Amino acid sequence: MKKFFLAVLALLPAYWLMAGEKDSLEIAEAKIARYVDSVTKAMRYETGIVKLSNGIAQLNVPAGFKFLNAEQSKFILTELWGNPSREDILGMIWPANADPFKEDSNYAFIVTYDEMGYVKDEDADDINYDDMLKEEQKEEPEINKERVKLGYSSLHFVGWAQKPFYDKSHKVLHWAKELKFGDAEDGNTLNYDVRILGRKGVLSLNAVAAIADLPLVKGDIDAVLKMASFTEGNTYKDFDPSVDKVAAWTIGGLVAGKVLAKVGILAVAGKFLAASWKFILLGIVALGGFLKKFFGRKKAEEEYQYQPATSPVEEATAPAEDNAADKDEQNQPPVG
Repeated sequence: MKKFFLAVLALLPAYWLMAGEKDSLEIAEAKIARYVDSVTKAMRYETGIVKLSNGIAQLNVPAGFKFLNAEQSKFILTELWGNPSREDILGMIWPANADPFKEDSNYAFIVTYDEMGYVKDEDADDINYDDMLKEEQKEEPEINKERVKLGYSSLHFVGWAQKPFYDKSHKVLHWAKELKFGDAEDGNTLNYDVRILGRKGVLSLNAVAAIADLPLVKGDIDAVLKMASFTEGNTYKDFDPSVDKVAAWTIGGLVAGKVLAKVGILAVAGKFLAASWKFILLGIVALGGFLKKFFGRKKAEEEYQYQPATSPVEEATAPAEDNAADKDEQNQPPVG
């Protein structure tokens, strides 16, 4: 947690100069710690059979892992990690000992669904992934021009961290890319992708972490690959060519994906990548939110207090107010 506090606290003096705040670094650190504790207590993780909110698929989350639902995951991705809002988020899969604030050996798979149609897999055995790598690298200069125009750093596809593999019997595709953002000197990014093919679209599991975390992710990947399954009527074998749409993508298209051109979770994560990309996002991108919660009050010495609310996300974000009614609410037990 030390690096996280340093990342946030390093930026506080400039804020104090603008706002005239007098809090000491010790008080600021204590307030940040209380906020972290509040968010951590508010999260409601699930294990076992978890039905995803869209009804298309479900997860069987085994011992050693945990799942966070769509609402809470969106809060983490947007409010804590500073990513753009996305409506297709279905949740996040975490190792049992991980959390949004942990610094080292930490990752999460973000779960989304794309109703792109039925993806034909006849090309799976014919793809030369070394040629694909070279082709994507050739396209980088033009794509990066557009990224820079949009305010994002350039992005270089260094190589395969895990060459793509397609399990034809289970209709599961997975691969990992090593990426470098801009002139980052703190290490490259690992982008690990899993795609499960269904009748009407593709369920995606995407993890972004430091490249140093590759052994950790690879050690868990077999368990992750077995978690997801489509519900009855939505599996790959349920495809009906007379009524169902065929996707424009094939297996090769899913892997290529033009990830370098996308502006989304990956792009924002990489923009602030360091040894632990999540914490740089927390310290810099979400700094405004932290400052508002901790220092946007009449009394600078007032400490943040945990306040239960009607939902985990509201509970994690609601600041304590200076009135008797709210103080009474603070004594109520957390909502499960």
